[in-house]
Amino acid sequence: MGTSKNQEAASGATVKKRGQFKEIWRRLKKNKMAMIGLGIVVFLVLISIFADFLFDYNTVVIKQNTAIRLQTPSAAHWLGTDEFGRDILARLVHGSRVSLSVGVVAVSIALLIGGSLGAIAGFYGGKIDNVIMRIMDIFLAVPSLLLSITIVSALGPSIFNLMLAIAISSVPGYARIVRASVLTVKDQEFVEAAKCIGANNFEIISSHILPNCMAPIIVQVSLKVASAILSTSGLSFLGLGVKAPTPEWGAMLSGGRAYLRNAPHLTVFPGIAIIITILSLNLLGDGLRDALDPKLKK
Repeated sequence: MGTSKNQEAASGATVKKRGQFKEIWRRLKKNKMAMIGLGIVVFLVLISIFADFLFDYNTVVIKQNTAIRLQTPSAAHWLGTDEFGRDILARLVHGSRVSLSVGVVAVSIALLIGGSLGAIAGFYGGKIDNVIMRIMDIFLAVPSLLLSITIVSALGPSIFNLMLAIAISSVPGYARIVRASVLTVKDQEFVEAAKCIGANNFEIISSHILPNCMAPIIVQVSLKVASAILSTSGLSFLGLGVKAPTPEWGAMLSGGRAYLRNAPHLTVFPGIAIIITILSLNLLGDGLRDALDPKLKK
C-alpha cells in the first residue's frame, strides 16, 4: 500500500510538472517577439554546431589570399572578403561558435559559483550572509568590464581566461538574485515539512528551495548570456580576447576599423551579427520573464 501511494504521488508530481511546462510554453508562444528571439537563437546554435559542414575552417576561414582582399559582397563571397582575403561569411559562421560557447560557459560558471554562494547566504543568514554579501559588494563596486579587463590582462589573452574573467565579473549578480529568491521561499511550509522529516540542509536547498527559485534564475541566465557575448566582443575588440587568426565577432570589428572608409562591410556585418544575437536573447529573456511570472497567470 505504501509503495503504491508513493508511486501515485510521484506520478502526480510528474503530471503537475508537465502541466506547468505546458502552460509556460503556451504563454511563451503567445509572445510573438519572444518566439522570434527563440527562433533566431535556435538558428544561431544550429549554425555554430554545423559550422564545419558549412565552411572548412583551414581552407576558407583562416587561410589568407591577398589576391582577393577587401572584395565587396558578390556571388563568390556573399559578404565579401576581409583585409587578408578571407571569406567574411565563413568567419562569421565559425565566430558564432566562439561567441556562443564563451557566453554559455561563462554564464554557467558564474551561475554555479554565484548561485551556490547566494543560496548559502540566503538560507543560513546571519554572519555567513553578511560575509558573503559584503564580498559580493566589493566585486560590484568595480565595473564588470573593468574587472574583466583586469583579470584577462593579469592572466593573458586566451579563450579560457576570457571565460573565467566574464564569469567572475558575473558572480555577484547571480549571488544577489539567488539570495533574494531563497529568502522568499525558505520560510514556506514545504521547507518546514522537509526539516521535520529529517532532511539535511543540502537536500533542502538543492531539492526543495532552488527548484522553486528557477523562474528568476532562468530569466537572468538568458539575459546574462547576451551580456557575456557583448563582453566577449568588447574584450576581443580591445585585443584581450581570442587570439588571431581564430574568428570572433569583436576581433573582426577591431580588424576592420582601419578600413571603415574603403571597405565598411568589414565592420558592418560583424556588428549586425552581434546586434541580432543580443537582441534575440533579450527578446527571449523578456518572453520567459512574462511566461514564468505567476502574477500574469489568469
